[in-house]
Amino acid sequence: MDTPPQVTRRGRALTLSVVIPVYNEAPYLSDVLEQVKATTRVQEIIVVDDGSTDETGAILARYADDPLVRIHRLARNSGKGVALRAGFPLATGDIILVQDADLEYDPADYPALLRPFEEDGAMVVYGSRFKGTCEGMRRPNRVANRILASLANLLYRAGISDEATGYKAFRREVLQSLPLECRRFEFCPEVTALVRNRGLPIVEVPIHYRARSVREGKKVSWVDGVHAVWTLLRCKFRRVDAPRNRREL
Repeated sequence: MDTPPQVTRRGRALTLSVVIPVYNEAPYLSDVLEQVKATTRVQEIIVVDDGSTDETGAILARYADDPLVRIHRLARNSGKGVALRAGFPLATGDIILVQDADLEYDPADYPALLRPFEEDGAMVVYGSRFKGTCEGMRRPNRVANRILASLANLLYRAGISDEATGYKAFRREVLQSLPLECRRFEFCPEVTALVRNRGLPIVEVPIHYRARSVREGKKVSWVDGVHAVWTLLRCKFRRVDAPRNRREL
């Protein structure tokens, strides 16, 4: 039987929705789903199949009757940002956490990611690879990540070390209120910009990360880095009305 959700100091139990965008990740998908389920902290797992053409569909079919797993399929491949935007409105938990469908990020870090919500009332939490364990990241990727974090700090006073981390968690009311337009990997800079445009602080916690290679299926390229820089610059001048009260976050 699953462990009940943790209770905050105020006595409020927090529930967790995990959103997993998937595109041709058949070699890793089953392991990821089983690891997420094994955390016992999850209320629901929302998997968005972004038009996969490999065995992803067959693997997901095995979870059709799993009470924890909800499957949403897109007719064609549209990008990670589109998949996330399709999954976020389906989430019902207090906290929404993004999980990539590979083995670069470890679901064993969920308790650390949830702790600032439970203990300190955080609204947004990022898992920092550079404050934790970062294995196998190539030097050009490391430099690119440092540049993106520095730009986010310069433009938005984000105060973060890892803007492009795949582990981002949000209060549901925060994330579902953001006017996201992302289509591919620019989700990370866009959501960072929108959160900071609303004046919300980002809390970072150390996480574990093991990079995979292009041969192993890594899809991010230097072009996505250029798009990330452009997104941070563009969103600096994008109007986002601040909510008048907490209910409108």
